[in-house]
Amino acid sequence: MSEELTRHQIRERAFQTLFALNANKEGDKQAIYEQLLKPDEGEMAIVPDYLNTLVDGVQEHQADLDEEITQYLSEGWSLNRIAKTDLIILRIAFYEVKFEEEVPNTVAVNEALELTKRFSDDRSRRFVNGVLSHTIDSAK
Repeated sequence: MSEELTRHQIRERAFQTLFALNANKEGDKQAIYEQLLKPDEGEMAIVPDYLNTLVDGVQEHQADLDEEITQYLSEGWSLNRIAKTDLIILRIAFYEVKFEEEVPNTVAVNEALELTKRFSDDRSRRFVNGVLSHTIDSAK
């Protein structure tokens, strides 16, 4: 894949990578990248820096991100009640809000909603939007 990926496409690949690694803790990140980025025969996948930043950042800060997400959940909700797809999307969004200064919070939220459109359903989109709207209100 010689063309450069957009930030949106990178976020999609980050979601897919994190989802695969969540399902298989022993998964090989590089092998997942190779599959998602589909290089031409005999070529190594060129992994965009921001893809590594998102995947490594979410993994490195997962405990903190989960703690922060928990603060914005409605009473009676816990992380293990959230669909895995939605939790991974929330982790990416919270990571961008907290650690990526060049990404405006509104962009992080909009991108998270786009990911739920692609990888989840309307109910999840409303849930993710509800959690993230509280985040934006209290951030910056």
